[in-house]
Amino acid sequence: MIPHMSSPAKRPATKRQSHKAAHASSPVIDSNKLERIKVSSVDDKKVDWHASFASCGGNHADQSSTIVYEIPPGGHLGWHTDATEETQYIISGKGELHMEDGNYPVGPGSVFVLPTNVRHDLANTGKETLRAVAFFSAAMFTQDFDAIMLPPKSHILGTPNRNG
Repeated sequence: MIPHMSSPAKRPATKRQSHKAAHASSPVIDSNKLERIKVSSVDDKKVDWHASFASCGGNHADQSSTIVYEIPPGGHLGWHTDATEETQYIISGKGELHMEDGNYPVGPGSVFVLPTNVRHDLANTGKETLRAVAFFSAAMFTQDFDAIMLPPKSHILGTPNRNG
């Protein structure tokens, strides 16, 4: 039956409405206000970066993760692989993406995709802090570093929602 104009029809809640109701807070995250964790290495003194998870499963996302991070001049992330595909966007600064098949210069506006389990590193080659965002195609994942990373004094880093 077609509802009458004078009596509005009640529609069942759609998936979009249900999701919206479940996330009553703003979907916008001011990444400048997120506390960064300093990451370094026992084995490599040039590993030096500061990062924060803007989102991951159960924290502003259901099926992806986002990290905002900075690498000071002379620092680098450390050679590692990721257990899921990663896309990075360079906001500012200059650097070099190191992969086993070569080195690639990056700068503001650079975007690159790293397939799952491809070994890589990113170094700041400039005079200012390199600022970037990394997007991961999983709500929970791990990164396996060649060096022992601090914190947590392990080769394995990853989303805060993972076990182990």
